Amino acid sequence: MTNIRLTDMQLVLLSTAADRKDGSLMPLPASIGDQAARAAKAVEQLIKKGLAEEKPTTRKNAIWREDGETRIGAVITDAGRAAINAEEQAEPGEHEQPAPELQPEPAPRATKRNLLIEMLKREGGATLDQMVEATGWLPHTTRAAMTGLRKAGMTLDSDKVDGVRHYRIVETN
Repeated sequence: MTNIRLTDMQLVLLSTAADRKDGSLMPLPASIGDQAARAAKAVEQLIKKGLAEEKPTTRKNAIWREDGETRIGAVITDAGRAAINAEEQAEPGEHEQPAPELQPEPAPRATKRNLLIEMLKREGGATLDQMVEATGWLPHTTRAAMTGLRKAGMTLDSDKVDGVRHYRIVETN
C-alpha cells in the first residue's frame, strides 16, 4: 500500500482524523471551508481504498451518513495512518512492559503549515495552485508561508514542468 496516491483533500481529512482521539473524519476541518461536496467524494474514495471505514456513531458531529435511523461515522484505519505516516498508537502486549523513560512522540499537529511541508516533500513537489487549494490561503499568503519555511532553515527549490512551476523541499544532509 505504499504507492497509494492521495489528493490534497484526502491528505487533509486523514491528517485531521489522525490527530483526533477517536480517529473520526467528521466534523470536517475548518480549512475545507465550503467544499463539503468535494470532501464527501474524498471520504467515499478513502473508504473504498480501505484508508477509512464506516462505524455506527451516536455523536451528532461525527455523522458521515445516515442509513434509515442508523447514524454512521467515518474513521481512519491503520492503513490510513500508514498512508500519511502518522504515528500509530501501539498498545503494549501482554508480556511487554513499556519503558517508563521513553515517552512516545506526539503525532504532528495537522496545521496548514504542516500540510504545506508534506506537499512540498512529495516527489513531484506541489504547484502554487495545489497549495492554495489545499490550505485555502490566497497565493500571496502561500508564498509568504514558503518564505517562512526558508527562514526556518528549509531549502526550497522550484522548476517548471510544462510551463507550470513546481516547488519542493530539498533534503540536505
